[in-house]
Amino acid sequence: MTTFKNIGLIGRLGSAKVVETLRRLVRFLDGNGYHVIIEERTAALLLDHGQQEANRRVLGDFCDLVIVVGGDGSMLGAARALCKSGTPVLGVNRGRLGFLTDILPDEIEERVGEVLDGRYSIEERFLLDAEVYRGDELVGTGDALNDVVMHPGKAVRMIEFELFIDGQFVYTQRSDGLIIATPTGSTAYALSGGGPIVDPRLDAITLVPMFPHTLSSRPIVIHADSEIRLHIGETNETYPHVSCDGQTKVVAKPDDILFVRKKPYALKLMHPCQHNYYEICRSKLGWSNRLGASD
Repeated sequence: MTTFKNIGLIGRLGSAKVVETLRRLVRFLDGNGYHVIIEERTAALLLDHGQQEANRRVLGDFCDLVIVVGGDGSMLGAARALCKSGTPVLGVNRGRLGFLTDILPDEIEERVGEVLDGRYSIEERFLLDAEVYRGDELVGTGDALNDVVMHPGKAVRMIEFELFIDGQFVYTQRSDGLIIATPTGSTAYALSGGGPIVDPRLDAITLVPMFPHTLSSRPIVIHADSEIRLHIGETNETYPHVSCDGQTKVVAKPDDILFVRKKPYALKLMHPCQHNYYEICRSKLGWSNRLGASD
């Protein structure tokens, strides 16, 4: 069991509620003798906080635990920055859905206290690496916890591309693009595109076509160790965008090749001991209760 001493804090910018929660966390942690290190951009929100400040790389190197206050977007950014160091990350929800940030603001002292006392569960969520090649030249890279998406950007035009999995040709497709999602991302953009919800314990990647021209095109679930290669057709009139967790990393050209592979580092996502993935799905997605159960 990990002994926690140095606790890092990262908060979503531009929210008064996040600032309020961060101050409450600082009082709780400092009052219980923990060394608090605040991410430098987050620290700018907290005047006269009296704690050490550092960038995200330093947080990963020196902290035993990093607490992220915000929504799932805040957790995605922290995951990309901290996965290499293997630092466990705990989320306090100050966003909308909160699939990854599962502690409620009113429960901070109780739930964070549980974790610091050693009553927690921890799971690994893998990320994806994306590389775009133009001939032999690497023209863009990115990484993602949720998904890598090839899409037409602002243009309203279909993209023609070839899909290969582990070097084997799968199909040629004309569509608005392709969502390549981890199990973590299966409840995000891929879900709205008609993809399945994938248990986060599965070592799998989902490929979800976006408005395919052929109605028989359906999502495909493959092993996470597979190499995915998309060859953008030479006759395309649009320049497809490649986005990682919703952020465009490169604008590709016809005949470019996108490679997507599992990242060698994983996010260590920590939960209080009462965490239940399917309970979160019921709550966030509006699933019904058991037959005969009261509201």
